Amino acid sequence: MSTAAAQPAPPAPPARSGGAAAVGLLLTIAFNVVAPIATYNVLTEDHGWSEASALLVSGAWPVLDSVIMVAWRRKLDEFAVVTLVFLAITAAVSLIGAQSAHALLVKDSAVTGLFGLLCLATLLAPRPLMFYFGRKFGTDGTPAGVAYYNGLWRFEGFRNAQRRMTLVWGVVYLVEAGVRIVLSYVLDTSTMVALSPFMIYGTLGGLALWTVRFVKRTKAEGEKRAAAAAAAEGSAA
Repeated sequence: MSTAAAQPAPPAPPARSGGAAAVGLLLTIAFNVVAPIATYNVLTEDHGWSEASALLVSGAWPVLDSVIMVAWRRKLDEFAVVTLVFLAITAAVSLIGAQSAHALLVKDSAVTGLFGLLCLATLLAPRPLMFYFGRKFGTDGTPAGVAYYNGLWRFEGFRNAQRRMTLVWGVVYLVEAGVRIVLSYVLDTSTMVALSPFMIYGTLGGLALWTVRFVKRTKAEGEKRAAAAAAAEGSAA
């Protein structure tokens, strides 16, 4: 019997709560893009804060986002752990060394590059980082949705797809970090404060779009192989 024939077809996913996913996305945008930019502008323009101090305070919003998500889900999953660790690293890096606004922007870009390195490093782990990202954003967080997603790991095609996605994300974020570091030397601070979140989330959006298309294509190819294997089994019988 062929390997493809021995592989069972993936079960149908449970119904998702679209409302919960939409609320989570809106909170992510509000706390990670809108609030940091607004806070920086208000503190520097209306209250006379220094650029460096305003940047540090603006970074508190993503921390609040993670706390809210953990409280909402009532569970500290792997995704939340990774997020909180990176926020802690970002805060530590920001407080070490030079405290100028330019230095903080460079450090922020370096942390993004560190995320890319983490993606590549997890290729050596039992499960790559994109598996946990997929479980976070590809399910509604319910026990049924999480159990379904965890069960997909037994399929070879799913495992290969997760590793390939992790590789792509790691390389792209390393490039994005390099570009932002270069731009921080070319553009003024206020421009970079406004541009940086859009680069971060523009890169994220582009990767998410590629990921969705890649997953759809991979799923279609897997279904085609499963159908071919089933047809071959039927002929042999």
